[in-house]
Amino acid sequence: MKFIIGVTLIFLTVPGPLVVYSEERPLNIIYTGGINGELEPCGCSPKTDFGGLARLSGHLASHEDELSPYLLVDAGNFTGSDTPQGRLKAEAVLRAYNIMKYDAVAFMNNEKGFPHDFLLSVLRDNAIPAVSDSQQPVLIERGGARVNISANPEGNRQNALNVLLTDRPVPESRLIKGWDVIILSSGEILEEPLKVNGTVIVAGYPRGKKTGILTLTKEKGVTSISHKWLSLGNDVEEDPRVRAVLNEYDSKVAGLLKESVKPLSGETYLGAAGCSECHQPYEESWKKTRHAGAFDSLIKAGKSNDPECIVCHVVGFGEKGGFFTIETTPGLANVQCEECHGLDRKHIEDFSRPMRPVSEKVCLKCHTRENSPDFDYPVYLKKIIH
Repeated sequence: MKFIIGVTLIFLTVPGPLVVYSEERPLNIIYTGGINGELEPCGCSPKTDFGGLARLSGHLASHEDELSPYLLVDAGNFTGSDTPQGRLKAEAVLRAYNIMKYDAVAFMNNEKGFPHDFLLSVLRDNAIPAVSDSQQPVLIERGGARVNISANPEGNRQNALNVLLTDRPVPESRLIKGWDVIILSSGEILEEPLKVNGTVIVAGYPRGKKTGILTLTKEKGVTSISHKWLSLGNDVEEDPRVRAVLNEYDSKVAGLLKESVKPLSGETYLGAAGCSECHQPYEESWKKTRHAGAFDSLIKAGKSNDPECIVCHVVGFGEKGGFFTIETTPGLANVQCEECHGLDRKHIEDFSRPMRPVSEKVCLKCHTRENSPDFDYPVYLKKIIH
């Protein structure tokens, strides 16, 4: 094992059929898988602010010479759920992949949840080769190698570098034979490649937080393999072409929120202004917390119209009488009293009726490991105590 600038390199010697390409330069297989519609990191925490399509494209463009020759593939599960916003995400991912010139993208379980015609139409618009267990493999020449990329475990070929894209879990993938490289999109984390019966198994890092590079080097007829992860932080210069795609996605999502969703009528949240009529000292202490500026952080990030972000930055989003848009319900922006203590209008009629206590479970709705990796209930509670 060897360490270079904090990146782990794993060297394996493979005596099998991988010796099919030029000895002049190594062949890099750059891969993603299981990004689940994560177009870019949310930025809620510096510890999870890694990855993103614009950064990946920027890195590839600025390091093209040193990375070439390379294959660029996605092992599938690049989409989330089939919702109106989920379809916009799928379009944005494939448009970004087209800009980056992906050699192949696999349709796996997530993609099968979408209408087949929808994804095919997006693929046609973006000219990206796709593979699935029912589609033909992609055959290309790269770096002196004849490469067979398939999603069918039975689709390996003689006299080729065989690359299988699949979302089967690691235990099942270990049983698949006849492949030089297997790339997973199962959501499992393999920090280092597995070598099983001459096959190298790697897995796309969940949500695209890292991008894998598997390097095949041939010297004197023997092929060795090294592997490293790219952790793309906010110091990476984004590709403006992909950033434009993401900005257009944000605009379309804002349109969905304003045009398709209607406010849910019913019992209405009071907001902090209503609560302060009796709890004015509590409101003053709340104003000093980060909860009081939660919506401003979305505005700065350009995500103030994204339902997936709004839900943790306002009061009662998606609930009867809760936040709808900043224009229609400005008094319910930010994380206010009722988001933590619950909606209970009977408390107004009977002050002796206690509001919902704030338990750790309440906080964990938004302070997830992904968004808030340092969350420690007793420590964080002290920051908002009143």
